[in-house]
Amino acid sequence: MAVVNVVKLSELEGAKRVDPELYNPEVIAYKKLFRNYPRLKELIERIFHPKEIKRIYSETGFQFVLAQNVKNVLISLEEKAFISSDRATLIQDNLLENGDCLVVRSGANYGDAAVYTLLDPKPAYASADVIVIRPKNIPGEYLAIFFNTKFGSLLLKNLGYGAGQPHIRPQEIKYLHIYKPKPKLIEEIVENVREAAESNKEANKYYSQAENLLLEELGLKDFTPEYELSYTGNLSRAFNVHRIDAEYFQPAYDEVAKKIIECPYGYTQLLNCVENVKPDFDPLKYPDKIFSYIELANIDSSIGVINSRTEIKGEEAPSRARRILRKNEVIVSSVEGSLEKVALVDDEYEGSLASTGFFQFRAKNIFPEVLLVLSKSIAIQTQLKRECSGTILTAIPNEALKRVIIPLLPIETQQKIASLVQQSHEARKRAKELLDEAKRKVEEAIESEIKQPSQ
Repeated sequence: MAVVNVVKLSELEGAKRVDPELYNPEVIAYKKLFRNYPRLKELIERIFHPKEIKRIYSETGFQFVLAQNVKNVLISLEEKAFISSDRATLIQDNLLENGDCLVVRSGANYGDAAVYTLLDPKPAYASADVIVIRPKNIPGEYLAIFFNTKFGSLLLKNLGYGAGQPHIRPQEIKYLHIYKPKPKLIEEIVENVREAAESNKEANKYYSQAENLLLEELGLKDFTPEYELSYTGNLSRAFNVHRIDAEYFQPAYDEVAKKIIECPYGYTQLLNCVENVKPDFDPLKYPDKIFSYIELANIDSSIGVINSRTEIKGEEAPSRARRILRKNEVIVSSVEGSLEKVALVDDEYEGSLASTGFFQFRAKNIFPEVLLVLSKSIAIQTQLKRECSGTILTAIPNEALKRVIIPLLPIETQQKIASLVQQSHEARKRAKELLDEAKRKVEEAIESEIKQPSQ
């Protein structure tokens, strides 16, 4: 049924837009609720769109914050991009300051918001993909939380204009009325966010220790295989693997395999240690059941966790939703370009649906946490990359898993790695709980005003 909403010309508040989405009745209700609170422009030092430069990335240098880094309140460094000092001098005004609130300006995740903290690598520069809000009379941590509540998020998303790739203008954000609760609540929110940032730092530290322990055991710590421009391959080997493309026979892949074979504790085939679970679940048989659905975009590959989900009914599930996840399984992307999307399934995502874009490994003779770290490490990632095949959608066929080998590790080493991964994931879980609590506090405060509006 069509919904008709009539807006008076006097209520346009100077907006130079007449598209109906901007005047969503729910948004108008929120704007009326917050109209007695200050506009964003009254709470900040400035809001600006960072300068664009030609994107020339470096292996090291200064962190370049992209749109995909801005999500879930805190800057995520799951995907890292660096620019050289020479490039940085061209965009000095893009240099981020502690407490800056960033909003994604355009694209699929436009309107997402996060705060830049001193815990992030510094100095860091904002890309033109985001809008930078520099607070003055309100903490950036609070702004990031408010923009991540259902109220603030809707207000930001509603500012998007354009069809294929929505954009947000800085000048429209600054006229939003921002819900500003009592100072005590703001202090609590800031404390929650800062504690969450510390927990995330701990999570990354523990995972890094687990990965280093594994790589040291394999002699792969700081190991970088050298990719050669020209080389020869054995014809019999080509017939054996049914491949004649040059990439498969790149000697750099053999260097990594040799390190695994030389492991002092031996090695074995991956499929001797895991069950490769078949994607044979049909959600259409449960048309009214609500499932949590996991895709590649829902994976935080920095420490190997699932960080979000989509709720769908069985009858609405896409054709690729054919997996049912169980606790302690490891899901590994089978799609080239996303091979780093690897995660360990925890209690929260038990029974979730997952895409066929993953392999689903159930550990048999290996700790699941060790399988996670191995799957994310150079040891398995290079083998998966080698096995990718196809043209339009390059992926890894199931048959190729028979050729993937893994090192055998002593139980004591596996226990140490597992303990570190568990501590890492507990710290990340704690961070998520703190941020969820902060959002809940703000939403409850707003909802109480909806029930008992101020006179």
